[in-house]
Amino acid sequence: MSSDTQATGVKAWITRLFVKVGVLPFFLLGALVIFTLLSSKFLTGQNLINVARQSVYLVLVSMGQMLALVTGGFDLSVGTAIALTSVVSAMGMVWLAGIFPDVIWLAILLGAFLGFGAALMVGLVNGIGVAYFEVSPFIMTLGVSSVGAGFALFLTGGVPVSGLPFQFADTFGFGRLWSIPVPVIIAVICIVIMWVLMARTRLGTQIYAVGGNIKAAHLSAINTRRTLLLAYMICALIASLTGLLLTARVESGEANLGGSIALESIAACVIAGVSLRGGIGRVENVVLGAFFIVLVQNGMNLAQVSSYMQMVLLGALLILAVIFDQIRYRIIMQGR
Repeated sequence: MSSDTQATGVKAWITRLFVKVGVLPFFLLGALVIFTLLSSKFLTGQNLINVARQSVYLVLVSMGQMLALVTGGFDLSVGTAIALTSVVSAMGMVWLAGIFPDVIWLAILLGAFLGFGAALMVGLVNGIGVAYFEVSPFIMTLGVSSVGAGFALFLTGGVPVSGLPFQFADTFGFGRLWSIPVPVIIAVICIVIMWVLMARTRLGTQIYAVGGNIKAAHLSAINTRRTLLLAYMICALIASLTGLLLTARVESGEANLGGSIALESIAACVIAGVSLRGGIGRVENVVLGAFFIVLVQNGMNLAQVSSYMQMVLLGALLILAVIFDQIRYRIIMQGR
């Protein structure tokens, strides 16, 4: 076999792999090689465990963001859902702990439900605006993000909410079960639930159908409005869970939690092959995409890259991912 034939075969194999799984495997391989060369501490078991623990929050938010992206939109208000959950749940726990000092877990549970309720309101408003009033997801979620962030700051006056029950942070922030961090266990359970939702349920099929072609989905007797509403509400609910875990981690209710997580979650999804046009995306790839983002941040920290340059590099990764998404889409369309 000639070298030209071999080169053509390799190129065709890489193209098929790129079309099937996107740019993520190539980015991941490049990151592993570059950061291993830059730091001897990077590719160690302890560091990879740290990355897995740190990636929990972005993994959760990215799975919710995937739902919005698969429907053909996106959600810029996930950071606000996190902040509102943090503030409302923390204030609720502190207040309820004073009322029920002997049943502290009841105070924690009720406070968590208050946080979930606040975030669900964010998802509900987003879903109603996008589904029933046909507002652009960009404008709708951006506006809700601003309103929610302002409301969180109004509730706290910009001051962190302290005095949370010790058991809350000790369990959900720093606790371990079978030597595994509790947030990691919660994330694994959520990953399984999300995979089942998207791959094995009618709602998952409907979400893909709405993102692929909303008119065709409507003609197929799919309630497209209800599907969009549920997608944004589930996205907010997952962000709310992330907000609770982050609140437990920092041991206070913070109105500025999740400031940049919306863009990071979109980047994780796009790098993982979730199409910005909707209808395409896999849960397992999104999990790996979020892990990749945190891995890159960890590698840059070990390589002593400045925080400002990290912003530049992460932005460049997002731009490259979008460009490759365009190329992948054209290849798919040419193959049809």
